[in-house]
Amino acid sequence: MTVTSQDSTSGARDMRRPAFGNGLWLIGVLIVLVTLAGASVVIGSRDVDWSDIVAALGGSTENIGQGAIAKRIPRTVLALVVGAALGLAGAVMQGITRNPLADPGILGVNMGASLAVVVGMAWFGLWTQTSMIWVAILGAAAAALFVYVVGSLGRDGATPLKLALAGAATSAAFASFITAIMLPRNDIAASARSWQIGGVGGASFDSIRQGLPFFVVGFVICLLSARSLNSLALGDEVAAGLGARVGLVRAATALGAVLLCGAATAIAGPIGFVGLVVPHFCRLLIGIDNRWLLPFSALTGAGLLVAADVLGRIVARPSEIDVGIITALIGAPFFIYIVRRQKIREL
Repeated sequence: MTVTSQDSTSGARDMRRPAFGNGLWLIGVLIVLVTLAGASVVIGSRDVDWSDIVAALGGSTENIGQGAIAKRIPRTVLALVVGAALGLAGAVMQGITRNPLADPGILGVNMGASLAVVVGMAWFGLWTQTSMIWVAILGAAAAALFVYVVGSLGRDGATPLKLALAGAATSAAFASFITAIMLPRNDIAASARSWQIGGVGGASFDSIRQGLPFFVVGFVICLLSARSLNSLALGDEVAAGLGARVGLVRAATALGAVLLCGAATAIAGPIGFVGLVVPHFCRLLIGIDNRWLLPFSALTGAGLLVAADVLGRIVARPSEIDVGIITALIGAPFFIYIVRRQKIREL
């Protein structure tokens, strides 16, 4: 991708825009997030009242309502953490590659983590949460590297459309491998198939606690990369001229995104399109400055996944629809729209 001096000047001017109104947007997003978290605790196959919530927070699970609350609290926390991780990882991937189609699901990162976890379950007997997270991170990293190499072949290097096609083909191949591994293994097929859809229904504070170190490191790396991503947005040559070590920045920031994707996939399954939809929506609100975009993407991703979880409980009462299905229904049309807009720009 070539960046002209005029593009660089325009991009730098956008970076220097005053953050007027971003504080109000931040307050608004936090209010919506708290409201959604409250709705996630209250709404389910059986609605509860405030007395149940207070009693459950106090540790009591004597009646059905308080027991439901005790199960929904870790579920809500997991949706918040995983949604924030995927939203932030998507924004970072789009910043690293300068690719509006970048997303952990579309680029095959989530499916690479899934394949690694299924292989670990089937052939190596890995069932502990920590081991699954490590394996998922390695699988996510290998998939990201493979897709980038394949998408870089040929003329023009790693264009957005080539990366998206490479990621889609890789995801399809990995999905076929996963099916081939699970079919003869009845002992893992049921649990692996349920996990493969992507959901937060089986959340527990123990699983969240085991994934927390990976999430924390990933969040810190990605959020600290904001200024460097602003430099990369001006083009590699300009970024190098400003003193940025382009290769190191990309490698370190990609590591943070892979940690977030791997941990999220290991705990909640491969949930797609959050990392695609959220950064685009946040840019409409607060612009392209990554110092604002990255934390906004994390907060908005958390809100989107919680909202998808609540919606899945409402539309299928007394049963529920996993969040992976809801986010796909939201994200697939948005992906088509972005692809069409990108093709028009390249004409």
